[in-house]
Amino acid sequence: MERRLRLRQRTEFRRLREEGRVLRHPHLTLSYARNQLSVNRYGFITPKHLGKAVQRNRIRRQMREAVRLLHSRFRQGFDVVIIARPAILSQRFQQIERTVYEMFDRAGLVLKDNL
Repeated sequence: MERRLRLRQRTEFRRLREEGRVLRHPHLTLSYARNQLSVNRYGFITPKHLGKAVQRNRIRRQMREAVRLLHSRFRQGFDVVIIARPAILSQRFQQIERTVYEMFDRAGLVLKDNL
């Protein structure tokens, strides 16, 4: 994923936590809010209670790849943070990708002409 599409600053994550809308799923939590840009920016959080660094990094890579593959189907102009939850550890990549799509759809961030 391109660097310009990533949330990197602590203040950006804090803004989403304070101002953003939150949707929960057993596998992940999605937080989103409008930004003043013409593109989406994404942040990925894998808490330490998910396991050691190898497991957390694998989940983070899978979430990032799912978003990269689906990015063109999403409405633009939002900051989005995806937080992994423990149930995601037992999921295959296809299920993670499906869950990411479903969460964006629930948030109303999926372009409807891309069904």
